[in-house]
Amino acid sequence: MYEAVHARPDGESTVARLAETAADYGFEGVVVRNHHDARADYDAAAIREEYGIDVVEGLEIRADDPQEASGSVGNYRTTETVLGVHGGSNALNRFAVENEKVDVLAHPMADGGDVNHVLVKAAAENGVRLEFTLSGVLRSSGGRRVRTLQSLGKLEEIVTYYDAPYVVSADPRSHLEVRAPRELKALGEEIGLSSEFVEEGLTEWGRLADRNRRIDSESFIEPGVQRGRYEEEP
Repeated sequence: MYEAVHARPDGESTVARLAETAADYGFEGVVVRNHHDARADYDAAAIREEYGIDVVEGLEIRADDPQEASGSVGNYRTTETVLGVHGGSNALNRFAVENEKVDVLAHPMADGGDVNHVLVKAAAENGVRLEFTLSGVLRSSGGRRVRTLQSLGKLEEIVTYYDAPYVVSADPRSHLEVRAPRELKALGEEIGLSSEFVEEGLTEWGRLADRNRRIDSESFIEPGVQRGRYEEEP
């Protein structure tokens, strides 16, 4: 299982500190998901060697509109193992799920955004993972927590109906916010997501990284292949 983290300067802890904590808690890897305007400075190979945990180089595109997001996806797709789009608005959510170069639609229900059957069906067709972000359950209360629970329940219902790909994350911005997989699975049971559902979403980050690394390797060896760079193999 993998966790997806925001490290300094997008968060409060370094990649190394987050990776060390995640390793101590039993994660197999971390995906560094800093926003593209707050990229982290780290040596993934050195951290892997020191703490015995996979470190996946990723990026989360934060944009005001689909046109800006499209330009950033084009700029960063070839340099990052995992590429996400910070969603929330209906326009950005739609852009992300319709773009096969995007790996993950992050925070799809943030900022008043919504996800409907049309968007989830498009995500399933294009292999875009929808994120179940648990930060609003772990680190909020009152009305905001209630709205988060309602959004997660709605998203789970539609994702299950279309068998759409998804990931799960506590979205930690500090090593103090990292939660062990067993805690996240227990939280899932508490809020209506099964422990199996949560485990599958945590595991999917690693599968996604492995797939993209393999495609990158094959593209390097066979630069003339015609298959789309991030198209799933049959």
